[in-house]
Amino acid sequence: MKAIASAALAGMLGLAALAAPASAQEDLIFKKSTVWKMLTPDHKLAVYGVDDPVVEGVACHYTIPEKGGVAGMFGVAEEVSEISLACRQIGQIRFKEKSEQGDVVFRERRSLIWKKMQIVRGCDTKRNVLIYMVYSDKLIEGSPQNSTSTVPIMPWGGVGEPAKCADWIK
Repeated sequence: MKAIASAALAGMLGLAALAAPASAQEDLIFKKSTVWKMLTPDHKLAVYGVDDPVVEGVACHYTIPEKGGVAGMFGVAEEVSEISLACRQIGQIRFKEKSEQGDVVFRERRSLIWKKMQIVRGCDTKRNVLIYMVYSDKLIEGSPQNSTSTVPIMPWGGVGEPAKCADWIK
C-alpha cells in the first residue's frame, strides 16, 4: 500500500513540475556586508546572475538585500522588497518556445511562507525590445517597488536578421 501511495505522490509531483513555468537557475556572483552583526550573520547585499530559460542570449543580474541577525540565520526573516535588475544581450538571441506577456523567468521565496520575488518577461513589439521586470508580492498585499530593464534585440556576430519578439511573445 505504501508503494502505491508513493507512486501516486511521485506522479502528482511530476505533473506539477510539468505545469510549472520554466524557471532559471540563479548564480551567486558576490555579497557585500551592509550592517555588521557581532554574533550572527551580517545584513548583506547579494548580486545574482540569471539566464532566461526561454530566450538564449539574454542574462539578467539582480541585487537583493539579505537580512542577517537571528531571523536571517534561521531563514525566517521576511526580506524587504528593494530589488534592482539589469538585463543585457550577451549573444545571438534565439527563442526556444513561445510564451506570454508577463511570463515568469525566475521566482524565489523572500519569506518563510507569504512573500516571493519574481522576474517576468514581456515584449515591446513596436520597438522589438524584450522587457524584464522584477517585483515582490505577498499573498495579501504586494509592494509597488519594482525595477525594469530592457534588452533591444540586435544583430549579433553578423549572423542574419535578429529575431522578432512579437513572433514569440503574445
